[in-house]
Amino acid sequence: MTAPRPGPLAGIRVCDLSLVLAGPTCAMLLGDLGADVIKVEPPEGDPTRRYGPPVADAPADAPELDRSSYFLAANRNKRGIVLDLAGAPGRAALGRLIARSDVLVESYRPGGLARLGFPDAELARLNPRLVHLAITGYGPDEDRPGFDLVIQASSGLMSITGQPDAEGGRPTKVGVAITDLAAGMLGAVHVLAALRARDEPGGPEAGRGRRIDLPLLDATLSWLANQATATLDAGTTPGRLGNAHPGITPYEAFPTAAGEIVLAVGSERQWSRFCDAIGIPALAADPRFRTNVERVANRAALRPIVEGVLAGRTAAEWAERLEAAEVPVARVRDLAEAFADPGILARGMVVTVEHRTLGPVRLPGIPARHSRDPGTIRRPPPALGEHTAEVLAELEV
Repeated sequence: MTAPRPGPLAGIRVCDLSLVLAGPTCAMLLGDLGADVIKVEPPEGDPTRRYGPPVADAPADAPELDRSSYFLAANRNKRGIVLDLAGAPGRAALGRLIARSDVLVESYRPGGLARLGFPDAELARLNPRLVHLAITGYGPDEDRPGFDLVIQASSGLMSITGQPDAEGGRPTKVGVAITDLAAGMLGAVHVLAALRARDEPGGPEAGRGRRIDLPLLDATLSWLANQATATLDAGTTPGRLGNAHPGITPYEAFPTAAGEIVLAVGSERQWSRFCDAIGIPALAADPRFRTNVERVANRAALRPIVEGVLAGRTAAEWAERLEAAEVPVARVRDLAEAFADPGILARGMVVTVEHRTLGPVRLPGIPARHSRDPGTIRRPPPALGEHTAEVLAELEV
């Protein structure tokens, strides 16, 4: 019997020259789907190997550079090699790897790869079929370093995140590096599109690779969704509303007698069911609150009413009562609670892999389920230089 493929991208090789989070996330997603991802690190390793604490629990003799929780988050399903690109042998090995790869993911500042001896013309000479994803902070014409916090500020994202000015709030970053994750996910989408065009028999781009430029700033702007169109088309400049939604209410977090819950009353039917469930059915007919447009206009009057009622029971009690009424609701949980949820565990969203130096390591699982040929977590994040000899030997054949 033929062994199952590791995923729909089996046979695709990715040279991952990127560091930190955006590019590594893109390459990891391709690896999850079956690609053979070769992560190339400098002798000192990816900078995220030094990010922390926190670090993973590990045997006392485990190398410190393997323990970073940050590095573990974005580098599964990769083989890891170390190349010193300051020297000719390292650059020669990289050239051989690029020549045998389908995809190159890199996050150098503009011109950085060319300064190492790999301008676009040389990449095309080495491998005309190469799909080259270049992730920068601000685009190929702006030689500025791009880090998540800086991009969150310059994109306007921080201006709509945090408590309102009236409550003494300040612009706040999102709790994960959302600009890097946005670029990583969008990068994977565009790489797949380029591979499809390259591999379409008889297509106009058959056999031809391409360069894809993806700035962190542009990726983040594209994720501003309704807040972007409010600015561009409605003539408004959104501000900070804390946990509230700019166009729906009640759609935010509320304190209870014990703990907090979030409500997401997104339709008129849900509004009516909510009013019944909290014991104030007449609230649904109040002329100030009959429709969502009216509720948003009278948000300041509605919130204290809802807040006062919810203070009478615990978050767990309200969650049970409102779920029974089919009103979208959830307790505000921490990450440990979320990852201990039996439903989350049953869906395979916590996976244990065996790391060469750390032993068992738990990672988030792959969120999408394919009816056939699914992605898998086949490799733990690599120890520094773990596969250097193996990969270099392959390139010599």
